[in-house]
Amino acid sequence: MLMERDAFRDELERTLHNKLTLSHPMFDILFDPENPDRHTLQKVALQGYQLTKHFLDYIETLFYYCPKADGKHKRRLLFNLYEEETGRISKTKNHVQLMEDFLRAIGIDDATRDAETALPATQELIDYRMTAVKNPETYHIGAAAVMIASEGQNLETRGADARDILFKRVYGLKDEDLLFFSVHQEEDVHHVRHGLDLVADICTTEEQQSEALYAVGHTCDLFYNMYEGIYQEYKAGRL
Repeated sequence: MLMERDAFRDELERTLHNKLTLSHPMFDILFDPENPDRHTLQKVALQGYQLTKHFLDYIETLFYYCPKADGKHKRRLLFNLYEEETGRISKTKNHVQLMEDFLRAIGIDDATRDAETALPATQELIDYRMTAVKNPETYHIGAAAVMIASEGQNLETRGADARDILFKRVYGLKDEDLLFFSVHQEEDVHHVRHGLDLVADICTTEEQQSEALYAVGHTCDLFYNMYEGIYQEYKAGRL
């Protein structure tokens, strides 16, 4: 049955908040204040960088294919794109460069960063979203996967603490080292809200609503699987 627009929007949000990536045991290791593990942090961060490298492509493509060409959704995606590329709204810098600053702060040189490749589960997450956003017929799936499930990852906390607070506490990093996380913690509140509005507005059939809900849950699962893939490498001593 086709849900009313607001009820569907609420269901999208519930689906996002029912899938918590930070519950993965990999984060128990990363955020253990009694045993800071910088080497494992470096390996996890390098997999995260594989995602960051592609994020601007997702937003650019969602902007290009946005079906509400003269409406608020197109403008919101443009602001998102502008911030990702320049950082001028947050008064910082390009978001890939913010992530690169974090990598340098934890001891990863540029050559090591550029030589890293995605593990299979990381690549699956990259490819799922890229395939969805590049096909106008699956725009609603791509928007749900990127604007809701992916942007929503940065809103998660452990207890009351966001990632930047935890990294600062456990690894002694400075605020300027963690701008990638603190900026997203603030900006993505708006981006998720915009994503919920966009997907709620463009899904006009029961099938589209079902596919969008699946995309939110599945993308969150793929994030969890990415950390599971890293965790299996850690347990096997291959990190």
